Amino acid sequence: MKKAKWIKSTALLAAAGVLLTGCGLSSAASYVPPAGPGSISALPDLPQDATMTVTSKAFTEQLILGKIAVLAGQAAGFKVNDLTNVPGSQPARELIHSGQATMMWDYTGTAWMTYLGHEDGIANQAKMWQSVHDQDLGNGILWGAPAPMNNTYAMAVRSEAVEDLGGISKLSQLKDLSPKDLTFCVDAEFNSRSDGLNPMLELYGLERGNPASVPDTNVGLYDTGAIYSATDEGACNFGEVFTTDGRIKALDLTVLEDDLGYFPAYNVAPVFYGKFAEKYPGIEKVFADIAPLLTDDALQGMNLEVDVKGREPADVAFEWMVQNGFISEP
Repeated sequence: MKKAKWIKSTALLAAAGVLLTGCGLSSAASYVPPAGPGSISALPDLPQDATMTVTSKAFTEQLILGKIAVLAGQAAGFKVNDLTNVPGSQPARELIHSGQATMMWDYTGTAWMTYLGHEDGIANQAKMWQSVHDQDLGNGILWGAPAPMNNTYAMAVRSEAVEDLGGISKLSQLKDLSPKDLTFCVDAEFNSRSDGLNPMLELYGLERGNPASVPDTNVGLYDTGAIYSATDEGACNFGEVFTTDGRIKALDLTVLEDDLGYFPAYNVAPVFYGKFAEKYPGIEKVFADIAPLLTDDALQGMNLEVDVKGREPADVAFEWMVQNGFISEP
């Protein structure tokens, strides 16, 4: 989710080519369980040789979403090439842009700021999706209906401390707390970036470095992964988190509502190589039916199964697809 310019370079194309050449259009993690019929059925008049190539990035949430896409494509009647687990946003994006992959789940905020090169994010989720959708049409890429899940930054508090902190539930209530309670755990990047902690505090009526507001000693710097446990253990009251991280559920943290819309939207949505979606228009509806059920809570639960309990992303994706009736056990 870092801001970076979208660079259409031969280096990225070469990297994508190496990925395809090295794995022969299959991934080392291409396993998915066999599935029976469910609410997703083969698209009408689909040719027997119809092929769909699914890609994803290489972190837990993306692997789960990628396996959901593989299972959905198979249920819709496609022969699916599993190209999930690509290291990095840019190489995965380039596979879609070049047509070497035909579908992936991606994040609106990543597209807007990383691929399309905009400096400022958009907090309104519908506006963010529409802006990305409209601009990416010119790149031959079609964004399908977005999911409710919004994997953006947030501040979280350990749930057992909520009552002691005045029943806090949203960021605008931070200004009502005393300085001794305004303690934060953040990573070095969020601490210093132009859309990080200091502007957030300013928007919500607080001042970093002011002893009567948020003294500098109230801000602790941690590795990203350590923030969750530090917040849970009371090293600070408020920790920087990502809203779909499974540790939120595992550690019983409460995410505060960003009620003034500070953080950019990062809704996930199905993204298609435009010519593929044009050739098989029914595929949009397949994923439009799946997207509404991909909530923050659903992804927290699935991420927890992989990251905390050690399960395989494909098994977690399969179980979720069965539970929601999209496929069945064979």
